Amino acid sequence: MYDIPTRKRALNLVAQGRSLNSVSKETGISRAAIRSWQTCIEPLRRAGPEADPCCRCRAVPETPADPATYSYLLGLYLGDGCVSRGPRTGYVLRIACADAWPGLIDECVAAVRTINPSNRAARVQAAGCVAVAAYSHHWPCLFPQYGPGKKHERKIALEPWQQPIVDTHPWEFIRGLIHSDGCRITNWTTRIVAGVKKRYEYPRYFFTNVSDDIRELFTDTLDRLGVTWTHCTRDGNPYNISVARKASVALMDAHVGPKY
Repeated sequence: MYDIPTRKRALNLVAQGRSLNSVSKETGISRAAIRSWQTCIEPLRRAGPEADPCCRCRAVPETPADPATYSYLLGLYLGDGCVSRGPRTGYVLRIACADAWPGLIDECVAAVRTINPSNRAARVQAAGCVAVAAYSHHWPCLFPQYGPGKKHERKIALEPWQQPIVDTHPWEFIRGLIHSDGCRITNWTTRIVAGVKKRYEYPRYFFTNVSDDIRELFTDTLDRLGVTWTHCTRDGNPYNISVARKASVALMDAHVGPKY
């Protein structure tokens, strides 16, 4: 179902003398749908605040009703998510989740259903992963980082209404980023003690993302939480963020933990 602004835009183009074919090509809306709007006002009459539950599309835009879940989902989206135009109508949000982490998949589905204005989410099986997918006209409203091309090839910044949500729920944001593009591993090293080589193991968190902006959002949030981090380069590029100090790992364990 198309929202009111989309319908009005299409009908305004037709009112300017444009053909149904040209308007359909520009907007991606079928000619049959546009023709029905010209002859039937009922869809427009039905649509309104009740049919348009997006918190950002109201006369006075609001933040999502569950900001903690939104902060988590924002982290998932910035890591392994994308928003694209749907095949016929609206937009589709997809978040890729590895099959190895069924608990993460369940949590992702729950978060998408909570934030999606239609309260729907589907699991689409692919090779080695599940794409959690959901359709809505309002994903660009809820994730204004949406845009053409890959995220690391364009500017990624939080909107003024998003920053307070992340500031209030920083651990949920960090958890979403780790669940998408991060991991908790057991690292090891060797030391010579009294002439004997001994192996030591210790936990470590990694976050890997090629977008400078997304890594900066991650590290800025870690700074506010008092988590110590370092850059680890890959082929000379600082794609990896490492958290290895004992106190910082303990904080991450308390609020994030390994994938499951």
